[in-house]
Amino acid sequence: MADPDSDLIRQLAAALEPEGVEVTGVADGAQALLQAGALQPDAVLISASLPIIGPLDFVRAVRLDRAVPVLLGIDFGSDAEQAVHALAAGATACVARPYRVLELLPLVQAAFRRQEIDRAVLVIGNVELDVTAYQVKVSGKIVHLPLREFELLHYLMRNADRTVTRDQIMRNVWHSADTMSTNTIAVHVKRLRARLGDVDDRMIQTVRGVGYRLVSS
Repeated sequence: MADPDSDLIRQLAAALEPEGVEVTGVADGAQALLQAGALQPDAVLISASLPIIGPLDFVRAVRLDRAVPVLLGIDFGSDAEQAVHALAAGATACVARPYRVLELLPLVQAAFRRQEIDRAVLVIGNVELDVTAYQVKVSGKIVHLPLREFELLHYLMRNADRTVTRDQIMRNVWHSADTMSTNTIAVHVKRLRARLGDVDDRMIQTVRGVGYRLVSS
């Protein structure tokens, strides 16, 4: 999320987090471009009043590299041409700013679904995960995973090269906020490593005291 209003970022992040949406906030378009490249987000929400690099230049720059959904926050009473130009440049949708979660959340979730369809098959190293077929191959050979391990691998692959915390895994894989059960994660990670042949933990790394990171190289 890119917005010059830091309070608005904090408020929206707090409102979206219980819905399973993780928010990274920056104050201007230059930082937004850097973070979009580094974090590879599932969707981007930017303000129409974005400083340094404006929203139209941001959308055009992002579109040169990848098809991440971009939502543009338009202030009430703003020139309607702003929205027209943004959509023409490649923005996915426009939404009223200040943001209302009930209005914004369906757009974010729809963006996530589109991204999931686009990434139906994930490939990292010698591991290939087919989301629609619920199938995993390692070096071209099918490896049968229990459903929870499949979902854990899917989450880690979607967030490749990022450190994900145990709390994030509990929320997004187990759909639970019970942090007392995070030892369960360690057991599933151990089994998953064994099934993938990750005997030296090079692919799924433990970040001590924080969580795990699946590395892409």
